[in-house]
Amino acid sequence: MIDSRTLATILFVAFISVTLVLVFRAGRSNKKSASDFYDGGASFSGFQNGLAIAGDYMSAASFLGIAGMIALFGYDGFLYSIGFLVAWLVALLLVAEPLRNSGRFTMGDVLSFRMRQRPVRSASAASTVVVSIFYLLAQMVGAGSLVTLLLGIDPTDTNAKNVIILVVGVLMIVYVTVGGMKGTTYVQIIKAFLLMIGATLLTVMVLAKFGFNISELLGHAKDASGSASFLEPGGKYGKVIYSDEAHTVVDQFKTLMSKLDLISLGMALVLGTAGLPHILIRFYTVPTAKAARTSVNWAIGNIGFFYLMTIALGFGAAALVGSAKISEADKGGNLAAPLLAQELGGGAGTTGGAVMLAVIGAIAFATILAVVAGLTLASSSSFAHDFYANVIKKGNVDPKKEVRVAKIAAVLIGLVAIALAIGAQGLNVAFLVAIAFAIAASANLPTVLYSLFWKKFNTRGAVWAIYGGLIAAIVLLIFSGNVSGTETSFIKCLPDAVSCVKFNYFPLNNPGIISIPFGFFMGWLGTVTSNERNTAKYAELEVRSLTGAAIGKAVQH
Repeated sequence: MIDSRTLATILFVAFISVTLVLVFRAGRSNKKSASDFYDGGASFSGFQNGLAIAGDYMSAASFLGIAGMIALFGYDGFLYSIGFLVAWLVALLLVAEPLRNSGRFTMGDVLSFRMRQRPVRSASAASTVVVSIFYLLAQMVGAGSLVTLLLGIDPTDTNAKNVIILVVGVLMIVYVTVGGMKGTTYVQIIKAFLLMIGATLLTVMVLAKFGFNISELLGHAKDASGSASFLEPGGKYGKVIYSDEAHTVVDQFKTLMSKLDLISLGMALVLGTAGLPHILIRFYTVPTAKAARTSVNWAIGNIGFFYLMTIALGFGAAALVGSAKISEADKGGNLAAPLLAQELGGGAGTTGGAVMLAVIGAIAFATILAVVAGLTLASSSSFAHDFYANVIKKGNVDPKKEVRVAKIAAVLIGLVAIALAIGAQGLNVAFLVAIAFAIAASANLPTVLYSLFWKKFNTRGAVWAIYGGLIAAIVLLIFSGNVSGTETSFIKCLPDAVSCVKFNYFPLNNPGIISIPFGFFMGWLGTVTSNERNTAKYAELEVRSLTGAAIGKAVQH
């Protein structure tokens, strides 16, 4: 019989070897210019960029986290799939093409075009780094859970998970510093191809188990869950909470907070993508507006098809594996898809089960590596291009030195992400990504929309919107149950503990319902309290956003 550990190790090494070869080849083909590092020389076709966008978007939260959420919570877990898919439409219709046509390398290029460079670019760089680090946490936590399963390591062995997180962090740093955008894009294309094949294979196998009858699949999932309301709203969000063990007295406050948490989550998921820097910079890697539209078509086709398949992945795991076994392997449910693959292959201890587990696990590992590389590239690029080149050096910088600073930033950001991910183990990766979405929607989205569509928007409005939304989201997050007060908090508080640190004063898990409107409000307030206006620059930005007249030209002034 084939040992799953051996096969998984072989597949891991094979994927890493192939991608490292591509990355080093891409590194040698780079001309060491800023354009090569930041946007791959804008040399990718619409088809290639479409696959890369899909690869960037369909993260560990999609493949591991959502499947786990659906398997554990049924209907409420599927809300993540709907949210992520609708979010892509918002990004496409509101900001994707105008932002791509108006900028050159980063989101800060657009935000600072008609405003004072230094304060706006500083704020943009800060927000990009913070959002990217939170998103990185989700991917690296997923990596720790995944590899421990595949290598047969005790899931409670935190030291082993720490080593895995460290290895993933080192690999993502290598991908970015050596290959830049070209190397990262190649990794994302391969990952998207593998993920679509793996998800399709699992979907067909699950549906075949139930005679390609989705109703029968959902019925079995409901029966296996042991919950009569598994297919109804309220399994995790918006549910009625009782204050007594007999379930006769309703806790009105906690019930209301649970419902508001659902609204907050929905706002974060739907609006967050349009503010994610690592998604937005992908539109700078194609040479023409036509190629950008083509890449969007390929991306949305792959993304839409994938999120439909999460129905089979999540509910199939609930029906065939069971929530108890999934929770036992990982409290956050992040191993539902690999365990489903093992079950479809014949179960634990069989050759087929070992092969399926190793193959799907390797695809999930590829997913994680591709996304963390894209995130690290986005944040390091923003730091080097926005903060170092245009704030510290005021636009007078050698491109080679700027790229060198970006590579140093990638190393430092990677180290910070490694340290934080080690402390965030046990949380669901889809949930962690939802936090990143909330921060992006609070800080970046108001500034992007105001900048593109509001003539009166100015420097003070941009700075207040970014810092206002960012600080509000972070402060509310810190004082929520995510950081302290529960068993699954960053600072864990076990039930039998004599004393523990608690400062979970904010009753919601997702800050979006407060921080997103606050970011828009601060952008408006900063604008109306400042006399700065630049209607001529706005008119020029409007032309750029509609025609792409700025593509290929440095955004300097």
